[in-house]
Amino acid sequence: MNEAAADPHALDADRLIPWLRANLPDAQGAIGWSKFAVGQSNPTYVITIDGMARYVLRKKPPGALLPSAHAIEREYRVTAALADTAVPVARPRALCEDPALIGTSFYVMDHVAGRHFRDAAMQGASPGERASLYDAMNSALATLHQVDVAAVGLADFGRPTGYFARQIARWTRQYRATETVRIEAMERLIAWLPAHDRPEDDEARIVHGDYRIDNLIFAADEPRVAAILDWELATIGHPLADLAGHMIAWRLPAEGFKGLAGLDLPALGIPGETEYIAAYCARTRRPPIEPERWRFAVAFALFRNACIRQGVLRRALDGNASNTIAREAGERAAAVAGIGWRTACGEV
Repeated sequence: MNEAAADPHALDADRLIPWLRANLPDAQGAIGWSKFAVGQSNPTYVITIDGMARYVLRKKPPGALLPSAHAIEREYRVTAALADTAVPVARPRALCEDPALIGTSFYVMDHVAGRHFRDAAMQGASPGERASLYDAMNSALATLHQVDVAAVGLADFGRPTGYFARQIARWTRQYRATETVRIEAMERLIAWLPAHDRPEDDEARIVHGDYRIDNLIFAADEPRVAAILDWELATIGHPLADLAGHMIAWRLPAEGFKGLAGLDLPALGIPGETEYIAAYCARTRRPPIEPERWRFAVAFALFRNACIRQGVLRRALDGNASNTIAREAGERAAAVAGIGWRTACGEV
């Protein structure tokens, strides 16, 4: 039995190396790779040439997948469209849509070196560094939301209206397809969210879909986002969904969720929720966000996060999750749903 057959996440060297040499002009030395231990969605590998990290490969996971999930082709397209804008991305280099090569579609992008944080409290950073890095995160998201969709060739990347309604329906379907036990808070959110949407407030911007601290690489020597990673959920949608999804970190506890709730934010140098929103609104030149609209957006973001966690749990139970901590992360879906419902009720 070869390595690829024994390990569902192993890569077939006999097939992959010739493809890399043919599609990457500088991939002529000794090629190797290793899989990143983190991440529950698309398996990701660092590609080395003569021992130096040069590229990153992202592929779909093995096994049966939910419709429209793990869309690495969309990741490739959106990052290629943004590569020459002010939005920081890892430049994509080549896409393979033939699953016969290594078992699933994949693409290769530049490796971006820098600082990476796994938790919103930015362990190891000083209060001054955190303040600057949070401002850089805010700026990068605002920059993305100001991109002219048509000018970068993404006018057909998603529908310009009805984003929240479609997302609620889509994630409800995904949740039902991966449901393992009944979660009462999810049932309430599934009923509450469609009733509180406001389609008349539609906006059409490029949204990342999973803009959080562990999907960012910061420059090593300055407070700047060097690359936004993991564009699997990117589409054309409402920017408040992106902002709220990013800011659920302020609602999630540090313990078990790597969030900010309950921490002394001023002592850490991290802005409060109100301050952070105000900075975003100033950068994007939008008026203050109505409290009811923000409550809806955050409740939606927490609902979607719970759906994603439920999907992670389902893949873990089916043996298709990308790492060993997937089951533990997925089992927290109920807790996130509970925070989402309390947000909808105005309790948090």
